[in-house]
Amino acid sequence: MPHISLLLADVDGTLVTEQKVLTERAQAAVRSLRDRHILFAITSGRPPRGMAMLIEPLRLDTPIAGFNGGVFVHPDLSVIETRPLAPDVARLAIETIDRHGMDAWLYTGTDWLIRREDAPHVAREAWTVKFPPKITAKYVEADLDQAVKIVGVSDDHALVAKCEADMATALGNRASAKRSQPYYLDVTNPDANKGAVVAALSSMLRIPSAEIATIGDMPNDTLMFRRSGLSIAMGNASDEVKAQANAVTDSYNDEGFAKAVERYLLDARVT
Repeated sequence: MPHISLLLADVDGTLVTEQKVLTERAQAAVRSLRDRHILFAITSGRPPRGMAMLIEPLRLDTPIAGFNGGVFVHPDLSVIETRPLAPDVARLAIETIDRHGMDAWLYTGTDWLIRREDAPHVAREAWTVKFPPKITAKYVEADLDQAVKIVGVSDDHALVAKCEADMATALGNRASAKRSQPYYLDVTNPDANKGAVVAALSSMLRIPSAEIATIGDMPNDTLMFRRSGLSIAMGNASDEVKAQANAVTDSYNDEGFAKAVERYLLDARVT
């Protein structure tokens, strides 16, 4: 096993359960990492405000990467760095999502904007991030100028996958377009992806990427797998994601995060 100085974890589908619960065993695992002088950090497609409930129980003291690295904040939520979308890219992303018949959400550094309150996953997302969206009839230039992330939403998972491929063709290297859930397509600045999060934390914390472990469950997490010294896929990940990790743990509903920490990071350091 490589020497590990930092564990970087995805949140939904990884750190928390399907019901968005941060278990006591997961909290204990993070405490044990600290006792072994291993730092712990989180990254997610969520806005920073949507991860605020994790800061105290995990005693986070590292930069938090919201919007898949679109915004880095301190644990007090003060902004370190923002990587917005170019306005014309944000507009084209929304047009592409609309053309596929999906709902388009727009996030700025502080707000979550939607056009339909009854759209799929709005209520669930508001419950998850613990703040409500703002309803707008249409996205205006001021919104596009501040866009940090655009999300395409649909319960037709095949359609989301098709939109992901078409988005890549439409935007090229001007944006990162990856599914964060089977029903969410996240579009961010090309430098706002989980691979770039590894590089940014490596620089901020002065830790070589070879000493960073990563854990996640979705295709966008494979970007950070490729940049880290040790990668762990959740048991609830697809076979495609598992194939790109060094190790596989149990499901997020079976303490997969805690078990991964215990097996690959704590036991591995016992001498």
